Amino acid sequence: MKRILLSVLWALLAPLAPLGLFALFAPTPAHADEGMWTLYNLPQAVYETMKQEGYQLPYDKLYQADDAIMKAVVNFSGYCSGVVVSPDGLVFTNHHCGFEAIRSHSTVEHDYMLNGFYAKTQEEELPNENMFVAFMVEQKDVTDQVLTPAFEQMNSKERAHFLDSIENAWSKDVKAKDSTLRLELKPFYEGNRYFATTYRDFRDLRLVFAIPKSMGKFGGETDNWMWPRQTCDFSVFRIYADPKTNGPANYSKDNVPYHPEHWARVSADGYQEGSFSMTMGYPGSTSRYLSSYGIEERYAENAIRAQVRGVKQEVMKRHMDASEAVRIKYDSKYAQSSNYWKNSIGMNKCIDSIGLIQQKQRFEQQLQQWIDSTGHFQGKLNFGQMASYYRQRLHLSKVQMNWVETFRRTDELSARALRVARGMQNGQKHLTFDDNSATFDVATDREILATLLRNYRQKVTDAKYLPAFYQTIDTRFGGDYQKYADYLYAKSRLMKSGKRLNLQKKGLQKDLGVQFGQGIYQISEALREGFVKVRDSIDEQERVLCAAKLRMEEDLPHYSDANFTMRLSYGQVREYNLGGRPSGYKTTAPSMVEKMKKGDSIEDYKVEPEMLSLLSNAGEMPLCFLTTNDITGGNSGSPMFDGQNRLIGLAFDGNWDSLSSDIFFDSQLARCIGVDIRYVLFMMDRWGHADRLLKEIHGR
Repeated sequence: MKRILLSVLWALLAPLAPLGLFALFAPTPAHADEGMWTLYNLPQAVYETMKQEGYQLPYDKLYQADDAIMKAVVNFSGYCSGVVVSPDGLVFTNHHCGFEAIRSHSTVEHDYMLNGFYAKTQEEELPNENMFVAFMVEQKDVTDQVLTPAFEQMNSKERAHFLDSIENAWSKDVKAKDSTLRLELKPFYEGNRYFATTYRDFRDLRLVFAIPKSMGKFGGETDNWMWPRQTCDFSVFRIYADPKTNGPANYSKDNVPYHPEHWARVSADGYQEGSFSMTMGYPGSTSRYLSSYGIEERYAENAIRAQVRGVKQEVMKRHMDASEAVRIKYDSKYAQSSNYWKNSIGMNKCIDSIGLIQQKQRFEQQLQQWIDSTGHFQGKLNFGQMASYYRQRLHLSKVQMNWVETFRRTDELSARALRVARGMQNGQKHLTFDDNSATFDVATDREILATLLRNYRQKVTDAKYLPAFYQTIDTRFGGDYQKYADYLYAKSRLMKSGKRLNLQKKGLQKDLGVQFGQGIYQISEALREGFVKVRDSIDEQERVLCAAKLRMEEDLPHYSDANFTMRLSYGQVREYNLGGRPSGYKTTAPSMVEKMKKGDSIEDYKVEPEMLSLLSNAGEMPLCFLTTNDITGGNSGSPMFDGQNRLIGLAFDGNWDSLSSDIFFDSQLARCIGVDIRYVLFMMDRWGHADRLLKEIHGR
């Protein structure tokens, strides 16, 4: 581990002194490659370490200069990352980040998911509803304006209202100066600091290129979170702008390609083991300051998530295999569900294998000894109380996870029923459901609902959290969940798309679908009330725990947990060693051909004959590679740069042995998996024949 000189750190961190934020939490000292660093205040000492690792450009090329590389990196639609790669606004992201856009344009006759897509002209590029890219414009520390004495006395509800008010006021100020901007106010370091970030959103985003699913999702669930990988996980979009201002605009056929302030240049030079690698993107959420009690709660939730999703996915898969039309509708839903089904399984496996809960407990004992000896945080941090609060919440957490995985975003009727129940509760008068039959299949959804209802009752044995409609299932439908689900889809007014519902009409409450919605809403409210009793106490203890750890380890660099703001991570191209077996740091075409030949027996390795031919004649072309970069969900599509800010790949996954990294970064095993940019360009060239795009990217 490369430690940074204490004297340098002290000077850099002095502004944080009032809150004692002088350290990076970890049960053991942090490895230099660990860290999701904010860019506007990147410590000079961290930059010096990056130079030692192989970064070759001046400091301002990261954030401040006109051609700073951060200006090419985008928040992709609020759930992924991406990078601008041409003067005409082409954006690279992962195939799985573009999955829903590709699916939404697909039909049985024109299945872009299955067969891929290439717009040969700009006129053929496909617009997408509810998609956007956001460029970060500025970020600054506003802690002193937020953490006032009055704020410290507020409860969580009052704080949320106060923060919303400030954010709205500052957003108005920002928009008054430039109407294309918006501002977000977010907590950092478990609420010990607050940063304000300004963004510019572009909402006319069009699909330009997608390879067939067989390549973009090669390996499927068989290889997900695994190494070695050969997945060509990329898709291409274009940003469109107002023709007069080159600024954001809603979709219009008159819009023109956006000309960015800066874009990333691709590199054909590749890398070697030990080469510098840097990611920039929008990691979603980590919890590395979390207490041992919080990890125990997470462990229980992971097990429930995996169990319920496994039951649901079995139904989805059977229907998808039986119908191409159903497969197109559910491809994206299945992928989203299965991703964190496997993640939950892997995270719990890692928690067990490294003894993470025990590590945290030992660290907390050390922290308590430090508190006792120094007096710092005495009377503020109480591990006995924290344990008691978490014990009170654990039962609720288990029920809530079963509720969430059963009733939220699982089937169309549940989604509509919840909207109606909330509308009734909030005094809404009318509600109409648009015809969205193209997004779901009735037979599939009915069986999903019946299966999950049965599973919920088996797993949630506390009668307090069983909705009243279970009595209806028993008395009116003889305990037959499928008959109940079939009835709801066939008879409930909720499934009559286009029909205007009067939510205040008493007769509507006789509808079994409405009763279903009221039942699950009531359970949700009961759970919320239970959480409120201990939430503030737990949150405050976790906040103080973070501050205490930071103060105790004041000779170490620090970064805040991920919260979907732009972060930099640096490291090296490097393999790992597990049980004496080296992983290798890259894969090449022959390894993929070997898997392709198993396609008849392993569905996830099945590809079109054309793809087998292409890769068989690609020599030793590199496909995917490993780096020590620190990533998590949300980093999908993050550009991977070399030491000269040149694009060498796109991050798309982590390895199985690092799935606990959201709560603990293991520098020996944690790896980022990226798709090599040369593989991306090869497929655009040899399969897509996308000459116009390649010329645009290479500036010809």
